[in-house]
Amino acid sequence: MTGKYGRKNNTKMIFEETYALNNGLEIPKLGLGTWFIDNVSVVQAVKEAVELGYRHIDTAQAYQNEEGVGKGIVASGLKREALFITTKLAAEVKSYEEAVASIEQSLGTMGLDYIDLMIIHSPKPWMEFHSEERFDEGNRQAWKALEEAYKAGKLKAIGVSNFQKADLENILSSCTVKPMVNQILAHISNTPFELINFCQEQGILVEAYSPVAHGELMKNTDVQKLAEKYGVSVPQLGIKYCLQLGLLPLPKTANPAHMKNNAELDFTIDAEDMAFLKNMEQIEDYGEASIFPVYGGKLK
Repeated sequence: MTGKYGRKNNTKMIFEETYALNNGLEIPKLGLGTWFIDNVSVVQAVKEAVELGYRHIDTAQAYQNEEGVGKGIVASGLKREALFITTKLAAEVKSYEEAVASIEQSLGTMGLDYIDLMIIHSPKPWMEFHSEERFDEGNRQAWKALEEAYKAGKLKAIGVSNFQKADLENILSSCTVKPMVNQILAHISNTPFELINFCQEQGILVEAYSPVAHGELMKNTDVQKLAEKYGVSVPQLGIKYCLQLGLLPLPKTANPAHMKNNAELDFTIDAEDMAFLKNMEQIEDYGEASIFPVYGGKLK
């Protein structure tokens, strides 16, 4: 069996499965997140992931590793069209001119003729994430730049990240191209169902970053017990939970063993256990990640 993204395998693997975005583009159901993987280490991480079967790599301007991701793509030996590459417009870019320049910057930094998916990293600059300012006009301007790059073929799909309903409505009210994804924090014990439902009603695919709650799910005894019941790891349970909700999980790791484990998902969480997981008490402490705005902290 050979899937669209070129991996031959005799067993059912998540790598063969895709979602269809609202423009018809296929996107692999599991991606490799690269946050916190430095620009040097990410080269090998991408190479290892591709060797295992990953075809979807997620980076961002803010990660400062786009160059390394580009080198990893070359080192993988695969044809460019066999891979799905996502990057993100820096959260601080809130003007049309800055966005146009930033799109070109990412293409140049990664050495790519096109990017499969580019998204606005946040509706607000990180240092102002908790401010009352909405940045509606800035987001519309950034979106206009993404739309133009999409229509020019430089981007195959465009979307947003960390956008709430009001932020999405701001884009939807004036766009000529609808967002195709919204990448948000979503995991067992913290699943924003109202936002997810709104996105799905609009035909916007929800991508779930930190599907293992930045590692904090590993400490939850209830989750541990359920993972044992299914004979899987806690990360596998967390990733499968997202998939069964119709989300696209983006676990991050540079460890090949973890990459492999994260993709071994040939099991189903039953309805009763899904209901239990949906209603778990929310994790409040994200450990070292707690300083970041999306996990509740404030950058200084």
